[in-house]
Amino acid sequence: MNAHTDSGRKEQVLAVIIGRAGSKGLPKKNALDVAGVAMIARTIRFAIASTSIDRVIVSTDGEDIAAIARDEGVEVFMRGETHSHDTATVDAAVRHAVDASASRASTVVILYANVPVRPSDLADRAVATLQESGADSVQSYYRVGKTHPYWMSRMDDAGRVSQFVENRIYRRQELPALFMPDGGVIAVTRASLFDVREGEPHAFFGRDRRGIETREGDVVDVDNALDLAVAESILLARPTEVAP
Repeated sequence: MNAHTDSGRKEQVLAVIIGRAGSKGLPKKNALDVAGVAMIARTIRFAIASTSIDRVIVSTDGEDIAAIARDEGVEVFMRGETHSHDTATVDAAVRHAVDASASRASTVVILYANVPVRPSDLADRAVATLQESGADSVQSYYRVGKTHPYWMSRMDDAGRVSQFVENRIYRRQELPALFMPDGGVIAVTRASLFDVREGEPHAFFGRDRRGIETREGDVVDVDNALDLAVAESILLARPTEVAP
């Protein structure tokens, strides 16, 4: 049980859900329905169901997003233009939410509102890895397959192509292992989150950065209409998925 339903438990892990109102690829995406449930509501429910998370809050600049979050029973902290414009950083928005909530949690889990599909244990795995390893941050990654840099090409103005990385690998199994962050979860220590260094936008990840692996398709980060269709297809195919 987490602190969303048990206020007596000492808060150790705070989940901050980031839901910005503006989106150029898919307008108002964080408030859109995905298989019958609002996008942000799915992330809120995921966070509440995660056994390692003690408190769930939402950071947003959108009133419609805030209304959905309040209906889901979580605290909302509105942020101004400084933390919500196109070039505003995620870590700055999270720090603003942590300060506004007066949280003293030692671990902060960052969740994007536009990720309606995640493995149910993803946050718990990230928190466990962070706390057991003593790392500064843990992020979820998927293994790169057919979009591997070894199979990418450059193309000049005349249409001539050349390998991006010179190699003679033709079998996927022989590709060197590379991983891409999938947006599913970021768990970070409070100390690293508040370690702000000028000119280093990823300083909040700290120096000891760890990863947990997901399978391709386990996490769907919705940026456009195609992503939304994929997420809906996955959710509606689940036997336990029941739209309200």
